[in-house]
Amino acid sequence: MTIVFEELSEADRKRHLLDVARRALSYWGLEENTPLTLLNISENATYRVDSTDRDEPLVLRVHRTGYHSLNAVRTELAWMTALQQEAGVQTPQAIAANDGEMIKIIESPTFDERRMVVMFAYIEGVEPDPETAALLEPFARLGAIAARMHRHARTWRRPAYFERLVWDYPGTLGDNGNWGRWQDGLGLDDTARSVLRELDSLIRQRLERFGTGPERFGLIHADLRLANLLEIDNDTRVIDFDDSGLGWFLYDIATALSFMEDRDDIDELIAAWVGGYRREAPLSDEEVAEIPTFLMLRRLAIIAWIGSHSETDLARELGESFSAASVPLARRYIAKFGPAN
Repeated sequence: MTIVFEELSEADRKRHLLDVARRALSYWGLEENTPLTLLNISENATYRVDSTDRDEPLVLRVHRTGYHSLNAVRTELAWMTALQQEAGVQTPQAIAANDGEMIKIIESPTFDERRMVVMFAYIEGVEPDPETAALLEPFARLGAIAARMHRHARTWRRPAYFERLVWDYPGTLGDNGNWGRWQDGLGLDDTARSVLRELDSLIRQRLERFGTGPERFGLIHADLRLANLLEIDNDTRVIDFDDSGLGWFLYDIATALSFMEDRDDIDELIAAWVGGYRREAPLSDEEVAEIPTFLMLRRLAIIAWIGSHSETDLARELGESFSAASVPLARRYIAKFGPAN
């Protein structure tokens, strides 16, 4: 009998993912009983691998099913390598298995599934804590890093197998968006739906006017939030390129400010990011003025993600309160950028 992974209890899902991770270890010459420590389960499951045969730990990523194709993951790894080698952006580097392949496929007949698994070198660093850290300087560094990534993306010779998600309006907020529909978010009453529907319409109009020319739209990280940054000795490393794809370059600042849009110092953080960006690449005043649109685009996308990932720890943590807090932010945006303005 085939078992449906999504219908398992949380504990059974974790046991299955750990089993997949353990069965993958041999491809990298590691014993199946090598200590594994779960780091995170979101789209994928990641584990710290501590082998007595190595001086440094490794990181093993077990992909969720149905999110990316093999070529999409190959593209992700290729861009991460190119960013480090050609743009000086420190990223986790994939480690080839014993047969030279970067991606291994682990089959689980009982679940009728095939999961991709990738091994990465471990990189040092600490995630910035928005509750305790002084964020202006980190945001300036992040803006500079984003600019280097975007500058590289504009000129990078993409591999023949290039394939990634697209974060345009349909891919982000459309009925078949990458993360589902915001209309299926948690805790949305009629009032909230009405306000967010008006927000959605306004965002679409402004994005159509903003355009998708190559100077504004290209390959981006698409999840450049603090949880995906590691800092050490005033250096910022970028991890988790799983959502990287084609989108507006300014979407990367919106992702950096995820869950922080209601901070009192939001304008100062934006200014710090913009200042860092402009040290590395041009950014017009017109583009800067549109940053609030991308903040709200990201906000709606996360509402959609919570609704379609309700089984994850992050979705449970954010829950209905994230939707509720989005309504006053939407009203403020509409008041400032709506048709009457």
